[in-house]
Amino acid sequence: MRACGARQGKESKVRTLIQAFRTKELRNKILFVLGMIIIYRIGSFIPLPGVDYTVVQQCANDMTNNQENFIGLVNLFSGGAMLQLSIFALGVMPYITASIVIQLLRVVIPRFETLHKEGQSGEAKLTQYTRYLTIGLAVLQSTTIVVTANSGALFNYQCSDVIPNDTPWSLIVMVLVLTGGTGLIMWMAELITEKGIGQGMSVLIFMSICSGFLPQLWEIGWGTNGTDGDWLKFGIVVGVLLVILVFVVFVELSQRRIPVQYTRRMIGRKMYGGSSTYLPLKINMSGVIPPIFASSILAIPTLIAQFASDTDWAQWINDNLADTTSVWYIALYALMIVFFCFFYTSITFNPDETADNMKQYGGFIPGIRAGNATSRYLSYVMNRLNTVGAVYLLFVALIPTVLIMALDLNTQLPFGGTTILIIAGVGLDSLRQAKAQTEQFQYAGFLFEDTDHVEGK
Repeated sequence: MRACGARQGKESKVRTLIQAFRTKELRNKILFVLGMIIIYRIGSFIPLPGVDYTVVQQCANDMTNNQENFIGLVNLFSGGAMLQLSIFALGVMPYITASIVIQLLRVVIPRFETLHKEGQSGEAKLTQYTRYLTIGLAVLQSTTIVVTANSGALFNYQCSDVIPNDTPWSLIVMVLVLTGGTGLIMWMAELITEKGIGQGMSVLIFMSICSGFLPQLWEIGWGTNGTDGDWLKFGIVVGVLLVILVFVVFVELSQRRIPVQYTRRMIGRKMYGGSSTYLPLKINMSGVIPPIFASSILAIPTLIAQFASDTDWAQWINDNLADTTSVWYIALYALMIVFFCFFYTSITFNPDETADNMKQYGGFIPGIRAGNATSRYLSYVMNRLNTVGAVYLLFVALIPTVLIMALDLNTQLPFGGTTILIIAGVGLDSLRQAKAQTEQFQYAGFLFEDTDHVEGK
């Protein structure tokens, strides 16, 4: 019976995929997303004006940079464009940072929380603020990249003369081009969200990660020109990757369903309510935010130490915080993941607000009084879920470090904790949206099955 059910599930997915391409609207959306991805990837290989592309290529190939620090994280989200100093070098990082900052400001600025509660009009205003902040952060980050590239700090002082003509005007033009590239990426992401399938920024991040995934994975087995590879390590990494992906998908789809009962109410001449539903709570409510925050904060001292490498404190930072396998880095990384897991969840989920909304519409949890008792119960459940979610994030985030230490891998792993979470999350979200839209058109065909339905109308 289980085999039959699995076979039917696979057949259903195949039929859904075929139906998606047969339906004109969905086919156009898929092709539109592919077109935006192609433009995004082409822009990742267009060099900035004023840089010596040959020197940049040599620097990027010689640099051994771990994916879990800040530079590696930005380079990961840009699909390798940052270390190539292309026009899309910043990638989606300014937009991600701006979105997170706007969410955090909801706690500090009551105006932002009010806009969030206003619905679509308020969210449109918050989106506008996010765009402004994205451009501002893009200016700051592009200036930092240009300055560090000109000084050699971007490539750990392993090469020089990246920018032969370092006049102020040339540097300003490079900053403007990088900022314009970020604005173009933001516009393309919004177009994907509006006219395509999936969330635009998530789709671009997904493709950026996947663009360097297979080459790095193959490099473990093949090595450099087929000379120093290890196929045994390649097999172990692939096996661990598949196991972690299955585990991540299972946890991301897992929910704690709290039953909610709604009382019957008379509104006018009609009776409403009396239904039973549930409140779904994910195990990992914070998503990929804690690892991103933790790795970004830990990378700040490393970036500062690059400008004062001769001092004792800078040497200590380079020995302990720049190395992701050191005890200090692992301990601080783990503590920050746990902290941000609880902190970010407390911002995105408000038990008091949820309890008030349930009470307002006549809903209650069986065995729990409405109001403050419900809020305390939800807080209790969320604390337990956050504990499990924090352990889960620690496990996924530290697996790459364990593999590096156990297998003595000198090359970068093709995946990190952040990478796995993003691939699984974005993939599941895109498939969920594609399935929903496919079912929508299937229902439309069902409703008009006795008429001559013209596709696309």
